[in-house]
Amino acid sequence: MARISVIGAGAFGLAISVHLAGIGHEVLVWSHNEEKVTALRETGKSDAFPGTDIPKEIMYTSDRRKASEHRDLIVFAVASPYSRNTAAGFAPYIKENQLITTVTKGVEDTTFATQADILKQEIPQAVVTALSGPTHAEEIVKSQPTTMVAASEDERAAEYVQDIFMSDRLRVYTSQDVLGVELGGSLKNVIALAAGMADGLGYGDNAKAALITRGIHEMAGLAVKMGAKAETLYGLTGIGDLIVTCESKHSRNRKCGMLIGQGISMDEAVKTVGQVVEGIHSAKAAMGLSEKYGFPLPITEQVNAVLYTGKDPRQGVLDLMMRDKKSEY
Repeated sequence: MARISVIGAGAFGLAISVHLAGIGHEVLVWSHNEEKVTALRETGKSDAFPGTDIPKEIMYTSDRRKASEHRDLIVFAVASPYSRNTAAGFAPYIKENQLITTVTKGVEDTTFATQADILKQEIPQAVVTALSGPTHAEEIVKSQPTTMVAASEDERAAEYVQDIFMSDRLRVYTSQDVLGVELGGSLKNVIALAAGMADGLGYGDNAKAALITRGIHEMAGLAVKMGAKAETLYGLTGIGDLIVTCESKHSRNRKCGMLIGQGISMDEAVKTVGQVVEGIHSAKAAMGLSEKYGFPLPITEQVNAVLYTGKDPRQGVLDLMMRDKKSEY
């Protein structure tokens, strides 16, 4: 049994906590929201999972020190826009060589830092890993078969995280390509917004297949330019996560894109989704990376135009279809 803190009581943080508690670990969930902590402690229920009882063994706190001390592993599961501030708030309480893993997906749109980068910058005394894959919280909490990848430049750290999370319902692989794993988990959200827009416009399977296929081409091409491995992007944390996010009814990014495709503004679409839509933030970051590394991202470019300049999604599709003729590779 390991002593684990999960930082963040959103849907994914709670789903991971339910999994970890279910396989025998001691789990303490931290949230900055004292009301949420009290409600979880008293009711054992969350609006994120209606009808699901959260194991009574899970503990809750809003105390950063308590969530940091005497922990074998700390899991960061806060939404990407809040990662840096949350990490900075925890930094004074984190011991030397504390193992931390991030399950958050997203690239910071001002610095282009990945989630692992942010943790390393704000908590330099920690050993940081990343855990990612095609993992909707709604299925993890129901113990449905799921796969993930634990990534670290330190192979032993990745293997430790693998051992902690591995079960007969959650299979975990390891990787030393942290950058590739994190880019896959971030960039796929942008393509999922495009896939949702196509659904909202009433387009069919042909359009969705094209977006997924050309989307992974964009993701892998940029990642390789940045120093990641192509095979990582063609694995679980790239194309695997892309498929599930473009296709699933649980996908916030797909839902947001679908609403935009139906003519709803970005702000209203996000409000309707009711949760952080990571792809909206990652879309800006992806275009910045495209310019920095000189690698074109035509789908991502059109998504940004729709989100931030009010471009009609139909015109975005037309512009993609009428690009200069070229060979596929």
